[in-house]
Amino acid sequence: QARLVESGGGLVQAGGSLRLSCAASGRTFSSAAMGWFRQAPGKEREFVAVIKGNTGSVYYADSVKGRFTISGDNAENTVRLQMNSLKPEDTAIYYCAASTSYYSWNFYYEEKEKFDYWGQGTQVTVSS
Repeated sequence: QARLVESGGGLVQAGGSLRLSCAASGRTFSSAAMGWFRQAPGKEREFVAVIKGNTGSVYYADSVKGRFTISGDNAENTVRLQMNSLKPEDTAIYYCAASTSYYSWNFYYEEKEKFDYWGQGTQVTVSS
């Protein structure tokens, strides 16, 4: 069975940086896109960023645009999220996800139902 495993979460002060990483293990699969979602206490899981394997095209939620950078290698099923200028409202559990479906429009990947594989999540806490 395929699994995604995240690493790199932790506690950081506002204005600081963290880098999250995610790698697949177990049964191999071909991903069309890999992305990150996050879920704060009492809130729905929300889209953060996605990178498409065939073009390298990236797409971000407005709340992180200009502060976060997604990169990765879909052929290797690895993805990273560089998070700069962190704010207390970025505090959440961050989940790595992989989609085996290709969508022309990047915003389709805002829906968590478009993703087939998920990691267990890594906690990011930003103190004020």
